[in-house]
Amino acid sequence: MSEAKERKVVRLITAEATSDGAGVRLRRSLGQTPSARLDPFLMLDEFASDDPDDYIAGFPDHPHRGFETVTYMLEGRMLHQDHLGNRGRLQSGGAQWMTAGRGIIHSEMPEQRDGRLHGFQLWINLPAKEKLKPAGYRDVAPDEIPELEVPGQFRARVLAGRLEAGGRTVEGPIRGVSTAPCFFDVALAADGRFEQPLPADRNAFLYVFEGTARIGEQEVPSHRAALLSAGEAVAVHAVEGPARFLLLAARPLGEPVVQYGPFVMNTREEIEQALEDYRTGRLA
Repeated sequence: MSEAKERKVVRLITAEATSDGAGVRLRRSLGQTPSARLDPFLMLDEFASDDPDDYIAGFPDHPHRGFETVTYMLEGRMLHQDHLGNRGRLQSGGAQWMTAGRGIIHSEMPEQRDGRLHGFQLWINLPAKEKLKPAGYRDVAPDEIPELEVPGQFRARVLAGRLEAGGRTVEGPIRGVSTAPCFFDVALAADGRFEQPLPADRNAFLYVFEGTARIGEQEVPSHRAALLSAGEAVAVHAVEGPARFLLLAARPLGEPVVQYGPFVMNTREEIEQALEDYRTGRLA
């Protein structure tokens, strides 16, 4: 990797406390403003609490059109249901990859009355040609997400993309997505180092949620998203103890983004059509 151009931090985004759904408390990094995005990534939320008052109300029925949502659970249980008749349970260590496409009305509700709920939701834009395709989703059980460990350095789970380290290669279960995403959950040992080639045609960022990481000369504290420069590889070091982060990369779309709440399209007219379709029951 020494010959590859390493990516550097070009911007830090501090996750801001906010709420969504019926009052779920969370931290939002990407997506807190229209300028806080990285094509094709629209939003990243982290929800983490031991207090059921922070999460018990959940996310009752709400619509989406024009993008994909990825829900990744570290701890706790959530029940997904939608108007198409789908029903699935997200559990600790599992994920759901949902394509809203033309439209879906769904709910995500905690299946616990106490204990810790900790996870993430990521929004990834769809290209214009796929925004009106039929909705669909895939539940990914914890044991379907492969892990790769380099002792004394890191342990990584791979939901999407290919990770190469220690003479091994693992590939995540999510494949065939047009933006060719990578979704890695990386736990660095104290003084650990994570190195990984990343295709030069992908935009990339990482989100630190435990400890402090360093990329080049830039330290990235917990609850920060670090947008990365162009390059062919990334190297991340733990600072003063263990650290944990999500590394996310995907092929940019280079298309206009017009968002109105849960609808993400390319033009104002398409947003108006989505609202009309929702009002008249023709969203999906």
